[in-house]
Parts: sequence; C-alpha cells; structure tokens
Amino acid sequence: MASPKNNACRLYLITPPIIEVPAFAKALSAALDAGDVAAVQLRLKDCSDDVIRDAIKNLQPLVQERDVAFILNDRPDLAAKMGCDGVHIGQSDGSYGDARRLMGEDKSIGVTCHASRHMAIEAAEAGADYVAFGAFFPSSTKPEADEQAPIELLSWWSELTEVPVVAIGGITPLNCGPLVAAGVDFLAVANAVWNYPRGPGPAIQDFIAAIAAAK
Repeated sequence: MASPKNNACRLYLITPPIIEVPAFAKALSAALDAGDVAAVQLRLKDCSDDVIRDAIKNLQPLVQERDVAFILNDRPDLAAKMGCDGVHIGQSDGSYGDARRLMGEDKSIGVTCHASRHMAIEAAEAGADYVAFGAFFPSSTKPEADEQAPIELLSWWSELTEVPVVAIGGITPLNCGPLVAAGVDFLAVANAVWNYPRGPGPAIQDFIAAIAAAK
C-alpha cells in the first residue's frame, strides 16, 4: 500500500462497523469502480470471529480483483489466516512486533498514532508500513479521540520521513483540501462515502476531484 512522496494522495476506504454483506458488497463495488482507491479496511465492531470471516470471504475477492489492498482492523491473527493484504492496529490491539510475527514480512501493517508524534516515531522505527493520525475533524468513526489532530502534524511528518501517513476522522470532499496540501498520503474515509446523499460512487468521484484541486 505504498504511496510515493509526491503528494499523490489516494483514498483508503473504511467499512461501517456493522454491515449486511450482500448489500454492502454492492455499495463497495460501486465505490471501487468509481475511481482510484488504494485500500479497503474491514472494520467490524462487536461481532464474532465467524461474522468477520464471512465478511472477509465475501468482500476480499471483489477488493483484490480490482488490485486494491484488503486490510483487516484489529486482528492480525485473522488477517494472517485469511490471506488479507495487511492489518491495522490501534494502541490497544497488541504490539507491532506481535502483529509482524503473525503477518510475515510481505504484508502491510499500519498503526494508529492519534495526535502523538512520539507514537508515530516509535511505530515507524519499529517498521510500520504507515502511520495514521486523527481525528482531524469531529467523527463518529473516531469518537474516542481525546484531542483533535492538528493539520500541521501531516506536514511535519511528510518532511521528517518517507513512511506514508494516513489521515482519519470526519474527512469529507469539502474539508479534505488542507490535508492534501499538507502532504498526506492517504485519506481514510467512511461515513462521507457510505452515507453520501448521491451514493458511494459519486462520493469517490467528488473526493478525487477535491484531491486534484488541492494539489
């Protein structure tokens, strides 16, 4: 899921925390077919391993056949067993080292760093494939965020290192411009796509237009 440091910002889709797989597969396909997407993160909450496995079995093929990375949230054990392209771990989801041992060297591992420069530096030094900062705006995807991440965090990181950075939290086509201008590599988006008034396909198109306008 690499992104060159040339302001080539791309989209990183995050699923809703609860989905009906057949209906969501149609929405996901519409989003992926509308324009460039780098990755899809399956982020299911408060559900059994069987539910997660079923979602992976049904969604992973349609993501990967479009040459898009399929990332699982929180669970490196399941990600490794199910052949996911990577895993995203939070600060309470175990260590990067444990995730790497489970996933192997050829898979992507991203780490949530909230608004902490220290956490991000530690993750990058450990070998993380990307770090994620946020929330940048009020967000139902990241309601636990203790503080809003400042946009200058992205420009600081982009000047410091080649490790890609993801921005998350309340990002929409209308407010993403400053994040792109600050050098973010990936915009993690959820509600602004799945709940977009005109549907997920037009949401992706509007995001791509906003990214292009901000470069």
